[in-house]
Amino acid sequence: MASYMLLPNLEQNEALLRATATETDPAHQPATKRSVALITTLSCIFLLSLLAVTYNGLQSDLDGSPLKSGNKFPGETSLETSSTFPVTSRGKREGVSEKVHQLHAVKEGYYKTVSYPWTNDMLLWQRTGYHFQPQKNWMNDPIGPLYHKGYYHLFYQYNPDSAVWGNITWGHAVSRDLIHWKYLPISMVPDHWYDINGVWTGSATLLPDGNIIMLYTGDTDEFVQVQNLATPANLSDPLLLEWVKYPNNPVMTPPSGIGPKDFRDPTTAWVGPDGVWRLTLGSKVGKTGISIVYKTTNFINYELVTSLDDPLHAVPGTGMWECVDFYPVSTTSENGLDTSANGPGIKHVLKASLDDNKQDHYALGTYDMGREKWVPDNPKMDVGIGLRVDYGKYYASKTFFDQSTGRRILWGWVGETDTEDDDLLKGWASLQTIPRVVTYDTKTKANILQWPVKEVESLRRDHSKFDDLLLEPGSIINLNITSAAQLDITAEFTVNSEALQSTVEDDVINSCNGASVKRALGPFGLLVLADQSLSELTPVYFYIAKSSDGTIKNWFCTDQSRSSKANGVDKQIYGGPVPVLKGEKYSMRLLVDHSIVEAFGQGGRTCITSRVYPTRAINGNARVFLFNNATDSSITASVKVWKLNSADIRSF
Repeated sequence: MASYMLLPNLEQNEALLRATATETDPAHQPATKRSVALITTLSCIFLLSLLAVTYNGLQSDLDGSPLKSGNKFPGETSLETSSTFPVTSRGKREGVSEKVHQLHAVKEGYYKTVSYPWTNDMLLWQRTGYHFQPQKNWMNDPIGPLYHKGYYHLFYQYNPDSAVWGNITWGHAVSRDLIHWKYLPISMVPDHWYDINGVWTGSATLLPDGNIIMLYTGDTDEFVQVQNLATPANLSDPLLLEWVKYPNNPVMTPPSGIGPKDFRDPTTAWVGPDGVWRLTLGSKVGKTGISIVYKTTNFINYELVTSLDDPLHAVPGTGMWECVDFYPVSTTSENGLDTSANGPGIKHVLKASLDDNKQDHYALGTYDMGREKWVPDNPKMDVGIGLRVDYGKYYASKTFFDQSTGRRILWGWVGETDTEDDDLLKGWASLQTIPRVVTYDTKTKANILQWPVKEVESLRRDHSKFDDLLLEPGSIINLNITSAAQLDITAEFTVNSEALQSTVEDDVINSCNGASVKRALGPFGLLVLADQSLSELTPVYFYIAKSSDGTIKNWFCTDQSRSSKANGVDKQIYGGPVPVLKGEKYSMRLLVDHSIVEAFGQGGRTCITSRVYPTRAINGNARVFLFNNATDSSITASVKVWKLNSADIRSF
């Protein structure tokens, strides 16, 4: 059964009125309890003492509320512990910014603290059920994804020693279907002068003769970023367990005019009609982000073919470009394209991960191989100033062409937004998104579409369907789905046409101000990872802005401000504009998996990834609600919800 609740404001839940609605095909079985080993790493006696103090506090506060230092609104963020200490910033001398969130950043570095008196049950619950993440310790960028002899391979930056960034090696896992994964031994370690300070991000190139080329960035003994070559020791091995580094590495060094710490992350190579291979990597000149191109015929000798004054592309003010990706998409077909494809009916996506703000930006354009130039379709939507791959906690994304299915598949790294001490306490950090299929949006002709690979649907069970539920202004509907921690949700919303026609709200520049901010035509959407009393919730919603001339601008947003009672975790409001064409309903798909929510608006035109850390909406207490916080318009919603089984992710 679903229940209606009046919603004057998301902060006022005590006097909610209830009614009932009809649910089609109910199937609500409690999710199987997962047994996950909690790895706790305590590096010093001080930290042991800190934990002891923390858990003593917990004994006097067993109701799960935050540490108290006066009355606080549940959504506020503050540091509530008395024991904090500064630590040395990581990654600065190596030439990369810290691969952690900056919630506690200060001039001299940042503060680390346990953000909440977490119980073992809470920490165990945060580990996802069907997203890929390491067995323990730290993970960041996805590296060199490829398909070989029946297996998908994912390499990833990994710290085998701790749940914080450092000592970067290459982790390795394989899968038959992109969902169920087997951990393999570490594939590459920092063991030569040219990569002794880190085996960093790289890309795989599959040659026509079946050989595999892996180019990667190494951080040298003098902290200079260079590009290195590695190949499989045994191509007949479907698991690609052993890799051999080229004895004369490095094969590329920073050219004149490029800083020693501003030269990294080579892409998959593509071959031209001339038989010459090309690849690009990211850098900067001053504050201008650039992508430069190298040519090679043998992957040993390289020639820089774009000058720093005339690179493949450059955008002033965007800073260092890292993890650059460059690939074609078909404008006439949903099929993916090999990286070397070019010509009529093809656009090229240029994507850069901006080191200055840790955001992934992209643009569509045309690649002129003869001039080694890429030109954006719309200069106002250029790389770094226009579209984002994902508007949430998402970075260092990388695609590959899956030759077995003809798809272009996208991986993305999702970091933590709790504190470093929280990660040390639970013994692991970070995960990867569910792989996404990338296609060109033939309707807007202005963006890509991202959609979860169809294989994730194999995890579906317990289907529930809700049709044409009416949400009056200021109401919510409890869908009464228990144990709502692993879900696949699709929802469509229809806005009252009379209200849409008659309402004028001159707030076109407004973006995502929060689910509690009432306006004429929104926000409306779903509340996930919510407890029954709505003391914790994560809204995913649309907001419509309409100007006096009739112009409508639509926004797709995720509000984390009340996602957790833990005060020391990040609680941003994420989101961006989303095109909604004439005749289209407002639609979203959500993948909910314990501490992550992946949201796809309008078929994947706008995507948002969120990390949340509930303290009450966990285990069997997680719920799902519909809500409409508009003041002038009713909303009709139809929703499908599937509970998802856990993926089989373990050692080979």
